[in-house]
Amino acid sequence: MSSIHVRDINEQTLTSLKRLAKRHHRSLQGELHFILEKASEFDREDIMDEELNIITVSSHLNTNWSREEIYDPDGR
Repeated sequence: MSSIHVRDINEQTLTSLKRLAKRHHRSLQGELHFILEKASEFDREDIMDEELNIITVSSHLNTNWSREEIYDPDGR
């Protein structure tokens, strides 16, 4: 398995990460694994290719919104 070495972590950030790990009953390494795995889910190609589905409240108006009307040109 690959590894990552992160340098120059702000002391407050490290303290917060340790507090999170303790709250979730994990080691600091376990908490970092969890955070990185969750963050990596945002970059999955199958999610990026899904259609945008929006559920709206009925207002008796018919409106079709394009992705560009809702998001900026980068699709965010």
